[in-house]
Amino acid sequence: MSDFGILSVVPPLLAIALAIVTRRPMLSLFLGIWSGAIIYTESLGLGQTFEWITTAIIYDEGFHVQILLFTILLGSGVALIWRLGGALAVRNWATNRLETQRNVGLTTWILGMLMFFDDYANTAIVGSTMREISDQLRISREKLSYIVDSTAAPVATIGLSSWVAFQLSLIAGAYEDLGADGEAPTAFETFVWSIPYNTYALLAIVMVGIIVYTGRDFGEMLDAEHRAWQTGKVNREDAQPLQEVEKDLGQPIEKQPMLRTFFAPVVVLVAVTLAGAFWTGYDAWVDEQAEEGAPTALDAAVAEDGTLQVLVDIVGAGDFAGALVWGSFAMVATAIAIGVVYDLFDLGDGVDTVLDGFRLMITAVTILVLAWTITEVAEVLETGEFVAGFVGEAIPLELLPIAVLFVAAFVAFTMGSSWATMGIVTPIAIQVTYELTGTFDMMPVIVGAVFSGAIFGDHTSPISDTSVLSSTFTGADLIDHVRTQLYYAGTVMLVVVGCYLLYGYLSVPPIVFVPMGALALVGLVYGLSEFDARRRGVEPKASSVDSPLEDGDSSSRSDSGTDLDE
Repeated sequence: MSDFGILSVVPPLLAIALAIVTRRPMLSLFLGIWSGAIIYTESLGLGQTFEWITTAIIYDEGFHVQILLFTILLGSGVALIWRLGGALAVRNWATNRLETQRNVGLTTWILGMLMFFDDYANTAIVGSTMREISDQLRISREKLSYIVDSTAAPVATIGLSSWVAFQLSLIAGAYEDLGADGEAPTAFETFVWSIPYNTYALLAIVMVGIIVYTGRDFGEMLDAEHRAWQTGKVNREDAQPLQEVEKDLGQPIEKQPMLRTFFAPVVVLVAVTLAGAFWTGYDAWVDEQAEEGAPTALDAAVAEDGTLQVLVDIVGAGDFAGALVWGSFAMVATAIAIGVVYDLFDLGDGVDTVLDGFRLMITAVTILVLAWTITEVAEVLETGEFVAGFVGEAIPLELLPIAVLFVAAFVAFTMGSSWATMGIVTPIAIQVTYELTGTFDMMPVIVGAVFSGAIFGDHTSPISDTSVLSSTFTGADLIDHVRTQLYYAGTVMLVVVGCYLLYGYLSVPPIVFVPMGALALVGLVYGLSEFDARRRGVEPKASSVDSPLEDGDSSSRSDSGTDLDE
């Protein structure tokens, strides 16, 4: 239990409430951090409070610095691609092939599932790639940001990624703390069997597909889609997008728009990142195997542990943050080389565009730093331990997965970090489950519930780093993105609770309740969209309404890409 009691949840809840009400995330985050510093430093005085805030902001073990470098360099890569006409070439190509909102949405969804190796890179690549064509077809920035955000983390948590490596380390550590090495399954076995019980991640991906394919919306997304379709305003009038490439960089070079200008830097980014992760992972894995006296040769290790286990171990040992920095730097270098070789600009212009890209990311980087700092506040106030402490023997065994789900969701919502949530809740949940059952039979269910709740809380929190990056690279207003996504994330969460109830009280296996959950989502999307549309006096599918822009003006755009009918 936290020594600060109920006060430990005040700073993150204050930041979240202010962000939603005022739509000013930076001010809200700082006030949340300040309140946390006052609680933590107590009577040390105002000077000590600000000193602690400064320490919390600059505290880092290297990971955050690398992610900031990656984000800034990626901003420069986006700026270079835009300046060289890469985005224009993609728009021209896609306009002739992706002729409907459904096709654009499905393409975005599929790209998100293919970029499974890292959620940060996923949001950056997919958001930047699809923004132009989605604007062209009058898809709201809120909808694009939802598709990107609700695909990235759910895919990363079940694919071969840095997420999986982190999750495996948490499970292994918790088992080691229990001192039950002989009877415990391997962390890898527990993780694999937990995937069907990571029901929020699975159904969140399904939900995106349903929304995109049917074209139906409800909640604030319905208003956003009608606004974009009928007026051409892909952002609302007073929105504050975290990134506006068109306004900050001006017109692209139209001399020679080429698809390679777009795809070559992106391919280099992905290739160098994956190669760097595997290279660093292999070196670290060899050293670890040598220390443990295990086989250091790949073929011997594969024969003993299996190919998939060895692959996951290597990925888990890799420096993904460092690899992302290498990849983004290679992306920038590739884009500059293309510009010089094809005589689109000289080296001086390339460097100027790189600096423009730095400025492009200032807002996003500021919010990221503040979001990480309030996570540090939550850690020193032991917010996660306070919330997790409510789970105990009073919870019926049948409801334990749901209790763990909600605890993880609330911790992630208040901390804005699914990773921090997993790190706090996983060992506690495993220990409580073992004390209640005396076996490891329920561990996959509990682990899946922790991961599900962490991702849901991350999707609904305006202080989440992935929410910030999704909004940044799709050019959406952060608070608008969170508010519109909340309705869909909440619907998925409702179905997940139903699935866990079926498992707890009727022993329905995931091979049955996951497809049932998907069918329930289809029914809910149709039902809620019809109900909400009637209540608002609009159509449940915005694209079914005749648009004033349809007659010969669907391709007209302003320089900002935000208002299509100016």
